[in-house]
Amino acid sequence: MRKQLKTIIYEILETSDSSNFYSLADDAIITGLIVINVAAFIASTSPTLSQQHISILENIEIVSSLVFTIEYVLRLWVCTVDCRYSHPLWGRLRYALTPLSLIDLISILPFYFLLLFSNLNFVVNLIRVLRLLRLLKMSRYSESVRTMGAVLSAKKEELIATAFAVFILLIFASSIMYFVEHEAHPKAFGSIPDAMWWGVVTLTTVGYGDIYPITPLGRFLGAILAFLGIGIFALPAGIIAAGFSEEVQRRKQQKMAATLEQSANYQSVKRLAEIEVGFEQKQRAIALHIESSSDLMKMCVQTAKQKLGSDFQNEQILRDLAIHLYKEAVSKFDL
Repeated sequence: MRKQLKTIIYEILETSDSSNFYSLADDAIITGLIVINVAAFIASTSPTLSQQHISILENIEIVSSLVFTIEYVLRLWVCTVDCRYSHPLWGRLRYALTPLSLIDLISILPFYFLLLFSNLNFVVNLIRVLRLLRLLKMSRYSESVRTMGAVLSAKKEELIATAFAVFILLIFASSIMYFVEHEAHPKAFGSIPDAMWWGVVTLTTVGYGDIYPITPLGRFLGAILAFLGIGIFALPAGIIAAGFSEEVQRRKQQKMAATLEQSANYQSVKRLAEIEVGFEQKQRAIALHIESSSDLMKMCVQTAKQKLGSDFQNEQILRDLAIHLYKEAVSKFDL
């Protein structure tokens, strides 16, 4: 009974089955609590809202944290249903160290840390910021978040190569601009780190305007770097867009393959059922034919004996005559 209960809870918590009402309800409740909790956290930073609705905001935090805690404890309890975490101690420890479980743990720790360190302002502010990490729990329930995570994982090598190229370009551009502008504009380009801020703003095409070159050569280099920034920072967007398209296409193919497999299985089962039904019907038809043929042969033998038995005592002749009568009856009446 206990194992069956664990299996049921495991299917509700760990699988997003559209045919399971309780699984859908769990996904909807947890997702709604995440959104409400983050909205309450944002509202708590407003002096007006936090003063007018302080009790509501506190109750939202308490209720959501307790629900998240219960969910986390239940996940640790039922994870042994999965063969990968079947050991009662080490299996649960391995499950607790998985990325999604760590996200679940981080999402509930701020509530309990605030109870322990409520007098330390720096710790309180840091822990309150950690509440935003509850948005990462959406990865369990949001197909879009999981898709984006899969895209970043699949394209991590290309993104790392692009980031490295941007970093190299930033170092070179900032260093050259420092040596070009340092004497003419020492306040803005006092060091390479100062020039790197200008390089970041220029490469990202933001252009705050707080630091800019004033020499002709510096402006020329700045213009070239701005054009390079447009192309280089478009690379990650193109890589992610291509990866997203590939991931969506792959998932469509998987769904199509699953649908075709289900259709093929259905057709196979249907065909087997038709074959079994046809075979049973054929068996009945053969049995009926044999029974009819036996009756006909019996009637032919009896007729031959009655008509010719007194003249022909040889059983072989009677049998041959009976077979002859049987064949004539079959051919004449299409039996």
